[in-house]
Formats: sequence, C-alpha cells, structure tokens
Amino acid sequence: DDDDVYHDDQLEFDSGFGNVIVVDNLPVVPREKFEKLEGVIRKIYSQIGVIKEDGLWMPVDPETKKTLGYCFIEYNTPQEAELAKEKTHGYKLDRAHIFAVNMFDDFDKYMKVPDEWAPPEIKPYTPGENLQKWLADEKARDQFVIRAGTDTEVLWNDARQSKTEPVYKRTYWTESFVQWSPMGTYLATVHRQGAAVWGGANTFNRLMRYAHPQVKLIDFSPGEKFLVTYSSHEPSNPRDANRVVINIFDVRTGKMMRDFKGSADEFAVGGAGGVAGNSWPVFRWGGGKEEKYFAKLGKNMISVYETETFSLIDKKSLKVENVVDFSWSPTDPIIALFVPELGGGNQPARVSLVQMPGKEELRQKNLFSISDCKMYWQSNGDYLAVKADRYTKTKKSTYTGFELFRIKERDIPIEVLELDNKNDKIIAFAWEPKGHRFAVIHGDNPRPDVSFYSMRSTHNLGRVAKLTTLKGKQANALFWSPGGRFIVLAGLKGFNGQLEFFNVDELETMATAEHFMATDVEWDPTGRYVATSVTSVHEMENGFNIWSFNGKLLYRILKDHFFQFLWRPRPPSFLTPEKEEEIARNLKKYSKKYEAEDQDVSMLLSEQDREKRRMLKEEWEKWVSEWRRAQEEEKLERQKLRDGEASDEEE
Repeated sequence: DDDDVYHDDQLEFDSGFGNVIVVDNLPVVPREKFEKLEGVIRKIYSQIGVIKEDGLWMPVDPETKKTLGYCFIEYNTPQEAELAKEKTHGYKLDRAHIFAVNMFDDFDKYMKVPDEWAPPEIKPYTPGENLQKWLADEKARDQFVIRAGTDTEVLWNDARQSKTEPVYKRTYWTESFVQWSPMGTYLATVHRQGAAVWGGANTFNRLMRYAHPQVKLIDFSPGEKFLVTYSSHEPSNPRDANRVVINIFDVRTGKMMRDFKGSADEFAVGGAGGVAGNSWPVFRWGGGKEEKYFAKLGKNMISVYETETFSLIDKKSLKVENVVDFSWSPTDPIIALFVPELGGGNQPARVSLVQMPGKEELRQKNLFSISDCKMYWQSNGDYLAVKADRYTKTKKSTYTGFELFRIKERDIPIEVLELDNKNDKIIAFAWEPKGHRFAVIHGDNPRPDVSFYSMRSTHNLGRVAKLTTLKGKQANALFWSPGGRFIVLAGLKGFNGQLEFFNVDELETMATAEHFMATDVEWDPTGRYVATSVTSVHEMENGFNIWSFNGKLLYRILKDHFFQFLWRPRPPSFLTPEKEEEIARNLKKYSKKYEAEDQDVSMLLSEQDREKRRMLKEEWEKWVSEWRRAQEEEKLERQKLRDGEASDEEE
C-alpha cells in the first residue's frame, strides 16, 4: 500500500548520489598550490562527517592546469552530506570566496525543469467531505481507537447496548502508534517514510502524507493546523551525538513550513518525557487555539517563534540565564518559566510570568532553598500552581509547598499553601478542568491521603480553602472528568488497579471497584464514561473495561497484545455559556426524547432477555424428553436382563 509513497521526492535514493555535495566558488589555483587548497577543504569538511576514501575530487582545466573553482565531496551517509550543505553554504573562506554548496542530486532535478513556462492546469473545485460527521451521531455516542496485535480499529462506544460497534479496521495501519488530533478531526499514523493523517465522513481515507524518513514522534498544534514530526539518526562517528531532524507541516496542505536540524544536544535541554534524553514535545504551543506561537527551551534562553513567518519574535530569543523549564498558559500568550537557585543559594530560584509577543514580565516570585519545582496550569489559564520542593534547614530532607498564582486577577496575587503535615510526600496533583478546585494525593504509600481544595472558599473568594481529606486511600493517580465535579482516584501499577469514583460536589464516594493490573484510565470527552485498560506491559488480562461516570461496569473486552486505547477528542462546543446554562436549567424538556429512546432500548434488552430465557427453557425440555424416549425404548431390554422385572420404580 505504501510502495508508491514519495517516489517523486526520493531522488537521493534513486540516483545513488545522495551523499555527494558540490562546493562552488573555490579559489582557482595552479598545480603547486593544489595540495594546500585540498588540505584546507578537507579540514573544513571532515569536521562535519567522515569523507570516503578518495571522496574529495577537484577537477583541473587540462589547458591551464589550474583548478576549475569547484570540487565534489562524497560522505558516508546522505545525512552527513545534508548537514555539510547546511553548515557551509555561504561559508566565507576570504573576501573573494564565499562557498556555494549544493547536493549533487539537485543538479539532476533542476536540469529537468522545462525552458518554456506552461500555466498550471486549473482543476475544478470539488467540495470536501464533512470530516466532523461523527459528531452528529444519532445516539450521541463517542468513538475510540484501539491497537491490539497488528490490528488497529476505530469503534463506537454503544454503552446503552453494553457493547462496541465497529467503524473501521485495518491491519498494519501504523508501524508504531496512532494519535488523534486535539479536536478529533484526524487520526495520525506513523510509517517508515513519514506520517499520514486519516479521516472522512463515513470511513477513514488517507487525507495527507508528510514525508519524514524514520519519523519517531509526532505532535499536533492545539488547533490542528500544524503537525510536528521528529526523528533521530545515528552518526557515522560513534563519538558524535545523534542528529535530530524536526519538521513542521501544514496539516491540510502537507507543505513543510519550517525544519530544524542539529545534534541531539541542541534539543536535549529541559523537559520531562521523550526519547534518549530529548524532551517531547520539543516545541510547545502557546496562545491557545489560535496557535500564534511555539517555543523551545535552549541553553540560557527560550526561543519563541511566531507562526505567521515561522521565525523568532523580534529575530531573537528570550535570554534567561540558567532557565530549566517553561510552560505556556493553555489559553493566553503567557509563559511561566523556572530558574533554579545559583551560587549555593546566593541567588534564589524564581518563577516568572512573561507576556508574548512584547516579552514583558508580568510577575516574578523568588523562592528560597528550592530543590525542585513543577508547574501546573488550570485548563482555562485562570490559575497556575507551582509545586516547590524545599530543603529543611539541615538540608538533609525536603518538604513541599504550593505557590498559587491567580492569573486573571489584578496584579496576579500569589498565595502560599502548605499541607497540614508539611513533611508529606506529594504523589499526585490535578486541577479540576474548567473549575476552581484541585486534588492532591499526599503521604506515604501504601495508603496515602487525598485532599481537595478550592480557590474560592464560601466566606472569602480570594483565599484557598480545604474542602476535605480522605484518609488512607489506595491511590496514586488522579483523573478528573472533563466536565469537572467527578474524579476517579486510581491505584495503578503497585496498587493492582483499585478505582474509587468520587463526587466532589457532594464530597461522597459513588462506587469503589477494581480493574486488576490496570495501566491506564481515560475519561471520554463528554465525561459520561471511563475506560480503564491493561496494556501489553503485562502478559495477562490484556483488554479494556468501560464504566459509567458513577462507577458501574458496563462491559469489558479482552484483547491479546493490547497496546493503545484512545478516546476520539471532541472540539469545543459552539454553545455560549448562557445557552449551556439554559439547557442545564431546562434539562427535563430536552431529556424527554432521550428518555423515550432509553425506554425503547431497555424494552428491547428485556425482550432479548425474555427470548434468551425462553430458548434456554425449550432447550432443557427438549433434552429431558430425549432421555425419556430413550428410557422407554430400552424398557424391554432391561426386563430381559432382569428376569422380567424392569425395576423402574426402585429408588
């Protein structure tokens, strides 16, 4: 299926000269200076990669016996040749000689351009299909994708029928993983030659391909406009760092907007997850759904780019000595950055909020005796929580506190929160989506405590207040419903999949349950259902369970070699907050239709149950009468064997 991919783009593999560059604008020298010039060129170009034996060739004019002013260099790999072109094109040898470097294969490409200009053919407009059609599902169901073995399939969650309904299935659809775009329009797959996105009104068609050989990781911008792809390549000299290639594509047109290439060290600063020392995503998107900016952490700086021209804001990075981490507000062009303490505590650590594109500092907070710091934004960008681990006076141990920033209030007030027992270890922290509450798991395993706090207490809107603490819970992870109000307290890994479904409005437990060995918990985008899954990290029990929001197990499906379960995200609602409130107030009016449907479904289900019971009864009666008949037929036999006595009446 993918053999035909990119055969136009892959010239370097076809002609076999992908590892050869042509260096132009060299000095023209006579025979006696030939070796000196060759030495200079070899010195410049062997720093970039390994030149093959006899891999440097400088042609000579047979009449004048002077060089012709250009040379060919052959490297071991096409990647080294690419890098050499990037690093030395425009290199100034002296005032008269500025190198012009090209790939050998490009000559071939440009020679094929016809001399006569022909106008491009204009194709008639055909309207595209509705990629959002799944949102208009009659039964208002949600979709999810699963990967098990070599199959990838998209299914409806038909919870009222307690089952799934297939949408699309394909074997070897991806070579490593799949990923939904943030608003659910596209499903991205990863292949050896690059990435692809799929979607459609009724099935999944390939909508676009993005050429990037050996791509390892991908990331969408929050509004699905751009796709970032990442690959890392082994150098031919084992002492060098891996070479990293990052491309940013326009999702709809497939056009590459900008590429970043360099050694792995340049992209390895800061961040948490990722591969081999690189944080992923390397580029973090800012300014909310408008995707105006993206930024990456560098040494002593944060490079912020804007998507109009894909260049640095004001053509320069934001200089911040020793910055180790930053994160964008989810909704506004504000960066929160963290600088650790320096000079043995002479210069305290600090957290700053910086506004883009003007780069002005909105707020700064110095923090003393800090060992580590983590930043958590609330989903509307209303609050920022900074979790700070501090050394005790003796420096022998640490304790944790929170600095809570109220971003939308005047002058951004900051509040300090310490737990009742400040030596408690913090196991997890999570904001309520779109809300003002947060949950913290703190204390010692095996039975830590879970506390809930609100940024708006009833008596005082400007103070943080504790709502409650649940003692001794088998939990190490927090999963809020996307609509807030409900939360699942989960004990994953060492806790064998304990689940507690908790209602934070009423501060009461709705249900406790267990999904043995569960590795993942994910709410559907509407907050109606929860999926828990056991992936192939474990040998046994692979598969997933679907629960209602209040902890009722609806159905479970076992799948061997189960790798991924991902709900299809939904775009934000078009309804205004006022309209949503009106619907909530008059829910009875709107829910009549659905109640009638529910009644039909339960009638159907009970009809199916009755049918099942009737069949079982018929089967049983048939079985009994078979044996009665057999017994009658053998009566004479038995009489013969027993001297005329059938002995049927004996006990």
